[in-house]
Amino acid sequence: MWAAPDTSNNFKRLQARLRSQAGKAIEDFRMIEAGDKVMVCLSGGKDSYTLLDILMSLQRSAPVEFSLLAVNLDQKQPGFPEHVLPEYLKALGVPFHIIEQDTYSVVKRVIPEGKTMCGLCSRLRRGALYRFAAENGVTKIALGHHRDDIVETLFLNMFFGGKLKAMPPKLHSEDGRHIVIRPLAYIPEADIERYARVREFPLIPCSLCGSQENMQRVEIKKMLREWERQYPGRTETIFSSLRNVVPSHLADPVRHDFNQRPTPKDGATNDPRELFE
Repeated sequence: MWAAPDTSNNFKRLQARLRSQAGKAIEDFRMIEAGDKVMVCLSGGKDSYTLLDILMSLQRSAPVEFSLLAVNLDQKQPGFPEHVLPEYLKALGVPFHIIEQDTYSVVKRVIPEGKTMCGLCSRLRRGALYRFAAENGVTKIALGHHRDDIVETLFLNMFFGGKLKAMPPKLHSEDGRHIVIRPLAYIPEADIERYARVREFPLIPCSLCGSQENMQRVEIKKMLREWERQYPGRTETIFSSLRNVVPSHLADPVRHDFNQRPTPKDGATNDPRELFE
């Protein structure tokens, strides 16, 4: 059974910090505007519960009016406690909808035993959520990815994909029909873990991707946590670098024209030897 919000001073400070960080992300990236219908994708994990909780709190004091719709995709995983989320959401009084689609069987049939299921699972899940959003007037799709997810994705793409790419806090889908937002983008996972623990959300473990301990993301997470133990604040610094990009100092000829000769400033020349004097 979930608990009423803790009223201790420590929890109040934590809640205020999460509200402030989410509010700043929403403002910085113009995630939510007046009249928006925001679909909050609820998986049953700590991140999406926290996302819904914080958005409901911000909704009560936001300078613009917007509506929330909690949506869960029931993937028909064996043993999935399908009563938990409807009971929780009814108690909260938030509008919600459960999409029923057996993606579990598809993933298990297509992906060989021992191989990572995340890619196919996420594509099927995204397709179902996008379809529902298009059919129900949703203007923003809110996901529960936090700061650590974004940094982990950066290293996943660097180490295993050869790309300098992460998760943007706000994303337009490839077909231009949907806007995906990540209001928890500034919030570290450790704070979400603390918040969810105090709130005693009725967590539902994932028996697909969440059950695979050999995933590349798990290894990246271990690496970053070890770095954070040795050098506190490193994850925040890495995240800050994603907001301070200098394309001309990377090596992508598509993003920067390296053949262009800049106009010399007063007293300067284009002689490259000057760089080494």
